Amino acid sequence: MNLQKLVTVIIPTYNREKKLPEAIESALNQSYQNIQIIVVDDGSIDQTGKLVKEEYPGVEYYYKENGGQASARNLGLKHAKGDIIASLDSDDIWYTDFLKNCVEKLETDKLDFVFANWDQDTKAGDSWDFLNKDPFLTPYLYKEKDEWIDLNYDEVRELYIKSCPSPSSSLVMRKSSIVSGWDEEMNIGDDWCLYLEMILTKECRAAFTLTKLWHKRIDEINVYDGRKWSEVVEFLYIADAKAKLIKFDKLLSPKERKTLEQRYMIGLVEFAKHNLIRELNLKYSFILLIRSFAVNIPFTLKEIPKVFIAGLQNKNKKLKKLLT
Repeated sequence: MNLQKLVTVIIPTYNREKKLPEAIESALNQSYQNIQIIVVDDGSIDQTGKLVKEEYPGVEYYYKENGGQASARNLGLKHAKGDIIASLDSDDIWYTDFLKNCVEKLETDKLDFVFANWDQDTKAGDSWDFLNKDPFLTPYLYKEKDEWIDLNYDEVRELYIKSCPSPSSSLVMRKSSIVSGWDEEMNIGDDWCLYLEMILTKECRAAFTLTKLWHKRIDEINVYDGRKWSEVVEFLYIADAKAKLIKFDKLLSPKERKTLEQRYMIGLVEFAKHNLIRELNLKYSFILLIRSFAVNIPFTLKEIPKVFIAGLQNKNKKLKKLLT
């Protein structure tokens, strides 16, 4: 067993000069030291370039015009020398044994990828134990052994069709398992799309640990957590979901297609509700519902009352809270 394989750490960044140093240092301070660290600057207009070049001479730095996190990660992948790839977002921090634990599991069991639990900041100021609260992982928790939960191919495939429990900073993967890299057409879910492409193309095996091995920091410019919920619905659950249905058209089973189509329709109905109740845009709300009806009329009819009633109830609760 060779636990000394080179790991390439790709850190995409955009205007993060204040948070980037802690991310870089968390990579440099890993107990697993056979690493190549690449920072890809996605068109920053702050002092990111100067910071990396002056303070971290051992870190490779590449600058590109702004094109989004997927294009930045892909540029890093082009320069990757390691057999193992890990992508660390520039606002996140790995704990000291993140790579050691992940690489050991990846190599010992000859897996395609592994991912780890994390501490996530909340707006209230406390921290959230994320994976322990993920309903899509609950069916597999009974399998825990030596702090890891192994997933066979059927389980991996079913899980990632339904959900993506592994944001970029949580996952370590084998370079040979990557098919075409991060999808630059995705608005938010470029990492989810990359994992799905791996899984739908080959029989991937994976594992995850509930041990918290990194820290996710939240602010207003996070690609996912920094957005309004309506933007997440519009970009991830509608636009990205539709793009995945098209991209993986020939690789999905009928059941998998149905699952993705239902998520897409729920997104359309949810966004229709938002535009009707929040934006008072009846015309666009109607257009969104028509798009959902075009996929499946019975399912859309079933979802409309559920989503709209829940939305009205939430709005009434907020109004009552303001009046009391």
